Order: sequence, then C-alpha cells, then structure tokens
Amino acid sequence: MKLIRREVTGKIPPQNTNATLLERVFALRGINDKAELVFELKHLHPISGLKGIQSATNLLVEAIKTQQRILIIGDFDADGATSTAVAVRALNLMGHINVDYLVPNRFEFGYGLTPEIVLEAQKFSPDLIITVDNGISSIKGVEQAKALGYKVLITDHHLPAKKLPDADAIINPNQLGDEFPSKNLAGVGVIFYLMLSVKSNLQKQNYFTEKKIPAPNLTELLDLVALGTVADVVPLDQNNRILVEQGLRRMRGGKACEGIQALFRIGKRNIQNAVSSDLGFACGPRLNAAGRMDDMSLGIECLLSNDPQTAMDLASALDDLNIERRAKEDSMKAEAMELLEQLDDDKLSGDLPSVLCLYKETWHQGVIGILAARVRERYNRPTIIFAPADALTSLSTSALGDDEPVTERSRSIEIKGSARSISTIHIRDIFDEVATRHPHLLNKFGGHAMAAGLSLKASQLDEFTQAICEIVQSHTDDDTFQEIYHSDGELKVADFELKSADDLRYAAPWGQHFPAPVFDNHFTIVNKRLLKDKHYKLVLRPLGVSHTVDAIAFNVDIENWPEEGGDVHLLYRLEVNEFRNACTLQLMIEKLIV
Repeated sequence: MKLIRREVTGKIPPQNTNATLLERVFALRGINDKAELVFELKHLHPISGLKGIQSATNLLVEAIKTQQRILIIGDFDADGATSTAVAVRALNLMGHINVDYLVPNRFEFGYGLTPEIVLEAQKFSPDLIITVDNGISSIKGVEQAKALGYKVLITDHHLPAKKLPDADAIINPNQLGDEFPSKNLAGVGVIFYLMLSVKSNLQKQNYFTEKKIPAPNLTELLDLVALGTVADVVPLDQNNRILVEQGLRRMRGGKACEGIQALFRIGKRNIQNAVSSDLGFACGPRLNAAGRMDDMSLGIECLLSNDPQTAMDLASALDDLNIERRAKEDSMKAEAMELLEQLDDDKLSGDLPSVLCLYKETWHQGVIGILAARVRERYNRPTIIFAPADALTSLSTSALGDDEPVTERSRSIEIKGSARSISTIHIRDIFDEVATRHPHLLNKFGGHAMAAGLSLKASQLDEFTQAICEIVQSHTDDDTFQEIYHSDGELKVADFELKSADDLRYAAPWGQHFPAPVFDNHFTIVNKRLLKDKHYKLVLRPLGVSHTVDAIAFNVDIENWPEEGGDVHLLYRLEVNEFRNACTLQLMIEKLIV
C-alpha cells in the first residue's frame, strides 16, 4: 500500500500555523473561496444551462395544462426510487394528479425503458412517458413507445452512447453539447431541475392563480434529492453539495417526508443530527434492498407515504429485505471463497488478472454489485460479478434433472454482470472499447467510471474475460493497481477532542470526490478487546500525549495487530459516538499502516 498525504491546493486557509482544523481540511480539498462553503440554493447552477430543458419543459407544461396521463418509469435503485418520488410529488404539488409510476422488476424486465416494459406500460394508457434515472440508451424502447403513440421525455445522467433515442425531449447533463457546468447530477437532481423549470414556466403563465391553487414550494423535495444523490455515490461537487446540504438541513429541522423519517428510525439513526453518511449507510441500503431482492415499488411507496404508521410499516419491510440481502451476500461470499483463495495465490505470485470476473449459476443478480464491491476492495482490481439474467434460470442440478449437466444448459443463457472499478480504470469506457473491438460479445452495457453493468451469453464469458483483461492491461502501468490511501496528515494534540469531531461532522456534506477527513498518527495501544472475533475495541494514546482516546476497528486482520503496549501507525477518522444520550470522541480506524 502507499500512503499519500494530501497537499494544499486551495487558497483557504491563509498560509500560517494558526489555521484551524477546518481551514486545513478545506485547503487540502482545493477550496479557493469561502463562497464554495456557502450552501444556499441561490448558488446552484442555473437551470438554463441544461441542454434540452426548454423543449422538455414545454412538453411537460402542455401535458399538465391539458391533463394528460403521465407515466413515470424509474430505475430499481435508490436514485431511481427518489427520482420517481420527486416526479410524482412535484406533479401532485403542481395540481396534476393524473400521474402513475412503473418501475421494472430487475428479474423480469431488466434495466431501463425496454420494449417489454413499454408493453407493460400500456396498462396505464399514458399520453406521456417520463423516464427518470434511465432512458439514455433505450433506443428500441423509445421506438416501441412512439409506435404506440406515446410521447417520451427522457431524464437521465448516465453516459450516453454515440446514438441517442428518438425521444421528444432529452435532459442529461452528460449528452454531447450540454454546457451545464456540473456533469455529476444524479438522476434525482436532473428531474428536480426539470420540475423547477416547469413550476417557473407555469407561474409565468399564471397557471396556479387561474387554477386557484398555491404555487408549490419544491424545496420540500430536497430531502429526497439529498438521499438519492448520496445513495448513488455521484461526485459531490459544489452543486451537489448544495443540494445535499439543503436536504440534510430539512431533515435536521424535522421537515423530512414520512418515509425518510421512518428509514432513520428503522436504521436507529437520529434524524436531528442527520449527516450524509446516514443517507449512505442507513437509508440508502434499505431502500436499495427493495430493488435488489423484490420490487422497488415498496421503496417508492415508502417515500410517497404521508402517513407515519404506513411509512414505518413499509420501512420495516425494507429493513427485512435488507437483512435478507445481507444473508444472501454472506452466502455468496462464502460460495466465492474457493475462487478467492485461488486469487490469493495469484496475488502472492504476482499473477492476479487485471480484471476479476466471477460467475456462479446460483448467484442472485440483486446482490452481485455489492459482492463486486467487496472483491474490488480486497484485491484493488476492477471486478465484475455475473449471475443469470433471469432469476428463474438460476440453475442447480436438481432443477435440471440428473440426465442433463448444468454446464450444457447454463452456457446458453444470458448472464448479467455488475462491475465495480478502481480510480485508475474507467470501467464504462473499457466496456465501450470491448464492444468496439469485439462487437459480437456484449448484448448491452452502460454506467459510469466506477460502476457499470453489462450482459452477454454465458458461453462467451471466457472470451469476454480474456478480451477485457487484455484491454485493461494495455492501459496500465506500475502504479495502476497500487493500493493508495490518502491522509489529511497528522492530527495536532489539541484536536483530539469531541468539538473537533463535531465541527468536521457538520462542516460540509462529505462524500464521493469530497471525502470525509482522514488522518494518520502513531499511537500506543493501551487496551484492546476483540469483539465478535473480527473487530477491535481499543484505547489508544497518541504519541507525545498524556490522555487516551477510544477507537474501534472493524474486520481486522488479527495476526497483524501488535499487543497491548505496542506502537501502531493508524489511518483514522474522528467520529462522534452517541450512546445512551451521551456523546464522546471515538476514532474510526480505517487502516493499520504497515
């Protein structure tokens, strides 16, 4: 591993030794102006910067004024769920109740506006279909919708291919020619911007006055925008930080929707102290569990509910699904151990492949993304985990019969892969290169730099694995696969206090590309206690300091830790530990530095 201490790239603080901890942290994140730390809505990038926003606005305004039937088609992850909820709630707030939603079940229809889901949409007899968090690659689906006489408005943020669907309007900050300054909007951010534009347009036409309804305050939806943005792990540039911080303020102020309040309660988090990590580690996984294990409609209904008890019942059901998801994940990890042991041998010998591709016929496609992340973290390689595309074709010998080998039937089925990459490999671009060089291999693909998905025939997996490994290898150098940990440097003696942790906690919404501060210091181990055979509860004394601090380290390699009295070099975060209404300082250990 390689430890890199961040260098000052911003102009805050002034270069002197009296800079506060927060000033030092922000300077290490390239903050050049205090205005970048002001999270007011007036500092958002203007709506007009989005390509296609006017045609999309006109299309939706006309649908509202003529009371057309609108159908929202979302994605089956947390971004898709919050995007769907924002679209439905915004339209309802603007007086339009002739709106339904449809989310493809990943096991039956797969991702996006497919021709099959368009046929399913016929049940709603829509005049206008609006996609949220999907659609930019749905060429055949849009063709099917137009053939049936439906108008289609696409809102998405995924990277587009060279050919776009023939939709009536498209909004995506990543489409060619779009000058919107932030390319990092999540799907929920894109639909929120559209709804702001629609509301503004209707106000200019005196629509709300004529209909005798109050002009809605769409900032009521920022709690949903914040949740979807954090849960989708998009980079938190300044624009996204404003959206997230505003949503968090609503939560802390008791103004969150009933569904989000219920998710906090079921996750045993205090919403009055809400921070972005609560969204990423408590609310997001429970919401995602619906799409992974069952049907995301359950999560959407939770977010749309206005009744506290109903929302709590739905949040409890989501929690049950998340428990089931964790059990399935543990089972799949156990099944993967043989493959992982072989990879351990390869890593020791220096023969670890440039991309790790693993497949098992009985694996659950709703959990493959999580397993890919776990393997990626362990081996620091782009990882793709595959499962049968159709849950009903997850094979076993008993299902096929003793006279038909699993391998014969399984090779003919379609499999889906979920990829998680490392910072030096843009996995979606790699998929594009594979498709260009080997056009017969990939049925479809899409995604982002760090996470993407694809599908292909099981019989072509070996050929695909060889092809992608060769392509990735051609883009690597000696540093590509080196594990790199970034640190904000040593913490000063005076900063080992609860106030420091509290200040950092609320200073900004931390997240992707704007990481929470991590420090490294040398400590003496005063006391250590093993919890559940894999976690350490620690009492540490920073070198040169008389007082001690509490710490916790999860999933440790027990054999590598020194005994009590030994010295260690640790990478850690300052955390506030809330227990029985008391708050204390606790270090969250990220890494034992060897």
